[in-house]
Amino acid sequence: MDRDHKEFRHPGVSYVDYKQLEMDRVLTGLLPRLWFQGRSSVIQRSKDLDVEAFTQAFLEHPEFFDGFDRETTYRWLETHLLDVVNRGKSTQAVAGLRPLHGFTYRFRNYSRSRPYNADEQLYTMLLHASSERGGTALDLLRGFFFAGSDRRTEAPRLGEEIDVETQALINLAEAQKGAITDRESRGEQRWRPPLNLDACDLLADDVLRLMRHGDLLPRTVMIDYLKILFAFHLALYHLRLMKMLPAMVNGGNGTGRDGFFLDVVGIAGTDTAKLAERSASTWFGRIPEFVRATFAVKKLDEFATHLVKRAKLPQPSEGFFRVDELLRLLEPSRAEDRRIFFGQRLDRLLEELDSADEAQDQRISQIQALGLDEFTTYVEIITLLRVRFHRKYLTECLDSLLLKNRQGAMIAQPHKGNRRFVLDSRLLEVLLQLAMLRQGADGGFHTEPLRVDEFLAILRERYGLYIDQVPKGDGFERAGITDQPALRANRDALIARLREIGFYSDLSDAYLTQTITPRYIIGTHR
Repeated sequence: MDRDHKEFRHPGVSYVDYKQLEMDRVLTGLLPRLWFQGRSSVIQRSKDLDVEAFTQAFLEHPEFFDGFDRETTYRWLETHLLDVVNRGKSTQAVAGLRPLHGFTYRFRNYSRSRPYNADEQLYTMLLHASSERGGTALDLLRGFFFAGSDRRTEAPRLGEEIDVETQALINLAEAQKGAITDRESRGEQRWRPPLNLDACDLLADDVLRLMRHGDLLPRTVMIDYLKILFAFHLALYHLRLMKMLPAMVNGGNGTGRDGFFLDVVGIAGTDTAKLAERSASTWFGRIPEFVRATFAVKKLDEFATHLVKRAKLPQPSEGFFRVDELLRLLEPSRAEDRRIFFGQRLDRLLEELDSADEAQDQRISQIQALGLDEFTTYVEIITLLRVRFHRKYLTECLDSLLLKNRQGAMIAQPHKGNRRFVLDSRLLEVLLQLAMLRQGADGGFHTEPLRVDEFLAILRERYGLYIDQVPKGDGFERAGITDQPALRANRDALIARLREIGFYSDLSDAYLTQTITPRYIIGTHR
């Protein structure tokens, strides 16, 4: 097929290019957007950097790095400060510095540090959050990552308490200022609002809550928390999008209560694991419909551009068509224009296809025999031809955002086994820190203990995460009698996990007095 048939990604649906993502690189890509108020950076540097180049940069500036010897500096950089691709293999290479400070983005080797537009998606979600929460969250993130650097001169600020790693990176940025040219990208920037604005509000609120811990957590722990939180929200956003967008294309609004059942027991093959496998299978099973719906939106955007050129549709006021505006082109009043435009597209597509694949030809003939209109037939055929390709990359993208089999994971998969939603201890820790912050009448936050049942309710109502119940819908009807032991085991496993990570101690056997206590005290109750 020609490229104009295969074009798939639409920024009105998501900015993310569906590839395997690494959150160190997503966060690194977000840093220049924080610095340049949303724009990316353009960096001019003579060559890619390796561990030796970073080591030399330290040793050449004793005014910043007094007493550094080569071997120790090399090992410290390689093991602690650098994001390394294929670590320990013959193909090992440096992607860049770990995002421990704002200016680390200037030292990335872009070909190995691609965020695949997930940084743009995060920034856009925060930017469009309501009630000024997004702007405040962006300001707090900017202040945190660029701590110790003057906003106007970029010079290190004296007198601030900064950890050793961060201070080294600030000094490195200052030492290399003349060797690296960095400027914001030019051109008009139009931010398309995300489809799910409620998700934007939730992300912004969670960032505000997490940043309240900024003075209490070690900087490296806070950055790990942020990476887990950003991955978690990007994953939930795109999973829900796979349910929401097809519903919108089919005439609905796509909103409603969503549910994910999480296995906390953590043992494959148990009844609890099977429930979590069913949940994951339901959500990942929506990928083909999402591919079809995204193609529909993309092709309607191309149709809208054609209508503008023919003066049959006014120029969009914002410079782009929103998804809901594109879907209005499916109304009966546009039927004749759709017939002509997509009829031509369909004829050209069929001429281009290789007729050597008999099975493919048969499937295409079956679609044509359904008697659908030209637009629907065109979308069905390109979906048929491209769904396997996009399913592979969407699955890899979701797996990486759900941190599969890694610290902070919401999904696990044994070798040659089925995916299942899980609640890793590190993700649990992050969600606990957020849940125990309550907002007072004055708008400020303070920590309060939580009963276990209250925490479970927060997980269900705030994020759609189910542990001691099954969700209504999304692969489940209601819990049967045979499911009750699995649900009780899952709740007991959560309590054991809370005890392991130091948030829970037994006060009583009574369920309603099982209390989770904050690790850090913030504010006072008013």
